[in-house]
Amino acid sequence: MNTLMSINWNPNVELFNLFGISVRYYGLLWCIGLAFAYYIVHWEFRDKKLPEKTFEPLFFYCFFGIIIGARLGHCLFYQPEYYFAHPWEIVLPVKFLPGGGWKFTGYEGLASHGGTLGLIISLYIYSRKMKMNYVDVVDMIALATPLTAGFIRLANLMNSEIIGVPTNVPWAFVFESVDMQPRHPAQLYEALFYITLFFVMLYLYKYRAQYLHRGFMFGMCIGFIFLFRIFVEFIKENQVAFEDQMTFNMGQWLSVPFVLAGFYFMFFYQTNVPLLNKGKTNTKTK
Repeated sequence: MNTLMSINWNPNVELFNLFGISVRYYGLLWCIGLAFAYYIVHWEFRDKKLPEKTFEPLFFYCFFGIIIGARLGHCLFYQPEYYFAHPWEIVLPVKFLPGGGWKFTGYEGLASHGGTLGLIISLYIYSRKMKMNYVDVVDMIALATPLTAGFIRLANLMNSEIIGVPTNVPWAFVFESVDMQPRHPAQLYEALFYITLFFVMLYLYKYRAQYLHRGFMFGMCIGFIFLFRIFVEFIKENQVAFEDQMTFNMGQWLSVPFVLAGFYFMFFYQTNVPLLNKGKTNTKTK
């Protein structure tokens, strides 16, 4: 392979260390993505003149739904044997050492499918509590989701994780902490796609909302994110050993239900009910 055109990638994953606690770019980029989501959804609430009191608790439902779902998704889908044997490591950001003691590691392992499912469940609880239409709520969250997902993939890039397979394309990355082979920067592909999807959805929301129906934004979000995930997995290294024996890996199989649900909401769900437009409110649970 031609390594002259490749990009050597070996950033320091740690932003700074405070009293032995490591603050990493990974966590920072997660926080930036969630902060953008907070701002965008808050803007939607004000744009639609929804009561401020209904927005205030939303962030906490989203944050804990994503984090809990993403953590459980990784532990149960990808490494169940290990975490069933070490259950405290599911909930604590540490790794217990074989010889005794522990090491702070942060949450090493968060699965996007689990995070999405956790968010969907937490938003259902939120909509029931606030007496809001559930699909109207997920439509609003859907607008911000691709941008947040893009920052999460940039976080994976900073960690040199979820890497692509070896390649000779001129934009290949050499992830030095892994090996010296030029590889597809799969994390960057996903980040660019998700951020582009965000701007497309933002355009539709601002200029074409009158032509869309309830559930369309939610469907477009999960449908296209996970459809792209199915394709990009073909150029990514498997994350766990058991996937080497699978024709389609775990990420691809878990993406299929989300793609089907997404296209259902885009093309078939309540096509006679318009997307919640500017200046209108709907606080009925349905």
